Amino acid sequence: MPKVTFIEERCKGCGLCVNVCPKHIIKMSEQNLNGKGYHPAEVTDMEQCIGCAFCATICPDCVIIVEK
Repeated sequence: MPKVTFIEERCKGCGLCVNVCPKHIIKMSEQNLNGKGYHPAEVTDMEQCIGCAFCATICPDCVIIVEK
């Protein structure tokens, strides 16, 4: 099963990963704020992840790591 990790402190909350995910399992955290004051992205259901790495490819700040 793939594993997606976000480096939350570097996330600026742009939402590009949310828009590109074909399984719609990434969302912006509503509770957490990082040190820069942004709501970082997070995976809601890791079981549904197919490991396509579209999210990591589109991230302008290289915040997302996808392991297969």
